[in-house]
Amino acid sequence: MSDNPGQNDQPDPSAPLDSFDEIIDAETTRDPDLAVIEAGSRTLRTQGVPPEADVPGRPEDPEVDAALRAVETELAGRWGETKLEPSVTRIAALMDVLGEPQRSYPSIHITGTNGKTSTARMIEALLGAFDLRTGRYTSPHVQSITERISLDGAPISAERFIETYEDIKPYVEMVDAQQEYRLSFFEVLTGMAYAAFADAPVDVAVVEVGMGGSWDATNVIDGDVAVVTPIDLDHTDRLGGTPGEIAVEKAGIVKQDATVILAQQPVDAAQVMLKKAVDVNATVAREGLEFGVVAREVAVGGQLATLRGLGGEYTEVYLPLHGAHQAHNAAVALAAVEAFFGVGAQRPEPLDVDTVRKAFASVASPGRMEVVRRSPTVVLDAAHNPAGARVTAEAVGEAFQFSRLIGVVGASADKNVRGLLEAFEPVFAEVVVTQNSSHRAMDADELAAVAVEVFGDDRVQVEPRLPDALEAAITLAEEEGEFAGGGVLVTGSVITVGEARLLLRRG
Repeated sequence: MSDNPGQNDQPDPSAPLDSFDEIIDAETTRDPDLAVIEAGSRTLRTQGVPPEADVPGRPEDPEVDAALRAVETELAGRWGETKLEPSVTRIAALMDVLGEPQRSYPSIHITGTNGKTSTARMIEALLGAFDLRTGRYTSPHVQSITERISLDGAPISAERFIETYEDIKPYVEMVDAQQEYRLSFFEVLTGMAYAAFADAPVDVAVVEVGMGGSWDATNVIDGDVAVVTPIDLDHTDRLGGTPGEIAVEKAGIVKQDATVILAQQPVDAAQVMLKKAVDVNATVAREGLEFGVVAREVAVGGQLATLRGLGGEYTEVYLPLHGAHQAHNAAVALAAVEAFFGVGAQRPEPLDVDTVRKAFASVASPGRMEVVRRSPTVVLDAAHNPAGARVTAEAVGEAFQFSRLIGVVGASADKNVRGLLEAFEPVFAEVVVTQNSSHRAMDADELAAVAVEVFGDDRVQVEPRLPDALEAAITLAEEEGEFAGGGVLVTGSVITVGEARLLLRRG
């Protein structure tokens, strides 16, 4: 796998930039596996609306921005997130020299195939509503690397990110010198997160696994609660070819005497998880049995749900996110927080329902069924595997009454793109295939060849440049007239979604 190139310094903002390519060249040369382009297109005639989710941009202070770019460049010189040596040896050595910061607070550890980040955000919101100071570590990011480490529900500042890196850098170099391989990008970021949480200090950490579980860098914590979102096929070259095989790796986060919150799973994956729970004397709560979604209905801007938790029912819970899958994520998040507080075990009474309602009403999940433009409506969703695409296709049909939906798809070459396209085929009137700026991106013409086999030649358009793809899709959505109800869904990759988000915000 290739390493990641560094960044250029911030260009003069007063310099005239007329083309998308010039903007990209001027603003960044970072590998999009680590950060999406900090750029926008002056060529788009569309006008985006500023999203409300907490996604930071580049620092306004030139000195801070330069310092952050320097840190990103150093991190980019390490193994990227897709290059792995399956071991926790190096991260354990780093934790040792740092004084085991990850053991200074309790934690909730989250694995699964889809829904991890949204579930982490919901857990974070619930804990914060009950006056606990939280740290959240998630990946990948949508726009800024600082998104990955959050304190009190918000990404840490660029200044704090830089300070945390500089604090642990001598220890990172010490471990590098002692190990066969240097610490990877993800391992260093994990060390930064755990150190930042200890320094804050936080009352509880909410930690999302990067990949798998047992050998993931995050797995040097012993989560009091282990959360397993739905397991499906992804990263099969590293994790296994069936949900059961993948579950073996993901079960590695289940620790002695922990509580396991298990979302609905394929039978073979559930069997693996339940066996691991028996082996380590963990307590299991299963969606559909001990907790779940009782009822839900579409509401303006999201949905209204009744959730059954470990301590009872929570009615009239408004969730400002679209799709049945987000309601299930909410049920999992609620059960995880109940388990953390001992509901259903040490204490029989449920959590305060008004506090629960307030927490869920505040949740945002950037790049997950996120509306970034109206007339026509443009929705962003980071679905990148067939399972994610299926729930997104169902959600977009439920939440929006589009008379004509145009897809913009840019995917990674190492993903099951045929399965992803087949999941979207019933809901896309036409699809515009494109590619993002990652070195892992599937070539637009190669993606188009697969798309033609799935959709037919007359429903596929090829636009290698993302700004052109967005323009083409919006034009297609508008063909039936201003009030016809056409829409656009941008999907296929977190990187594609992040780049589109920046483009549409800048207009």
